[in-house]
Amino acid sequence: MLPLSLLSAAQNKPMLVELKNGETFNGHLVNCDNFMNITLREVYQTSADGDRFWKLKECYIRGSTIKYLRVPDQLLDVVKEDQLRAREANRTTRGGPPGRGGRGAPPRGRGAPRAAPRGGGRGRGRG
Repeated sequence: MLPLSLLSAAQNKPMLVELKNGETFNGHLVNCDNFMNITLREVYQTSADGDRFWKLKECYIRGSTIKYLRVPDQLLDVVKEDQLRAREANRTTRGGPPGRGGRGAPPRGRGAPRAAPRGGGRGRGRG
C-alpha cells in the first residue's frame, strides 16, 4: 500500500502526527501533497516533553519533518479493498486473461518482421 494513497483516503479523518523532534499533532487531515506536506485542522499540539499543549485552528506540517503518522485502523481496510477493486477492474479492461499475447501487444506469427539490430554488428567500435 502506498503512503500517499492512504493519505488521500484519510482526508477529513482524524490522525496523529509525530515529528522528528518529538512534538505531536492531533487533528483532522485537510490536505496532503506529493512531498507528504500536510495541513491539519482542529489541532492539539503537544510539546516534545509532553508538559505543554496548544490548541490550533489549523497548521501546516512539512513532510520532511514527520517521523510517523497514525490513522484509524478501519481506514487501512478501506484502502486495501479499494486497491483490490482497482486491480480487478484493471484486469478486466486489459482485453483478456493474462498470459495471452501480454498486455495488448499482438502476438508475432512465424512470418512477422523483426526489428533490425542496432549498433552495426558484434560489438566492434567505429573506425
